[in-house]
Amino acid sequence: MSESLLSADQEMRLRRAIALAHLCPPSSTAFSVGATIVAADGTLLAEGFSREEHPQEHAEEAALRKVDPHDPRLATAVLYSSLEPCSKRASRPVSCTEWILRAGIGTVVFAWREPTLFVDCEGAELLRAAGVQVIEAPQYADLAKRTNAHLLGGG
Repeated sequence: MSESLLSADQEMRLRRAIALAHLCPPSSTAFSVGATIVAADGTLLAEGFSREEHPQEHAEEAALRKVDPHDPRLATAVLYSSLEPCSKRASRPVSCTEWILRAGIGTVVFAWREPTLFVDCEGAELLRAAGVQVIEAPQYADLAKRTNAHLLGGG
């Protein structure tokens, strides 16, 4: 897949999601991920990171928990994540892809496509099939990988 060029604002938002991943409590069984949700007018609706309040919580789930599910801004909001939203979970029945679809978020931007370390992820494909605009920015993947080096054999 070719790299998607991001606007300066999109880059700033994605870098913020990547920075949030550094707040994750360490885990040997889950990725450290950060996520932000931004309204179309640029208002930050929520942020979250993996294991923020529960050992099995994912970043997108943590961020979406903080937004009123009936907020009409979700339909035009952008969710930024350091990692491709999961499509399967070993720990809980609802994937991040499903949480995003339930929230009605229209656009997802992520840095790093999830490797098959824990599950075979199809988040990007499932979101696109459901009509969500998905922007993959692999030029930021190395930044997202840094907080997960211990899982990838690099720390």
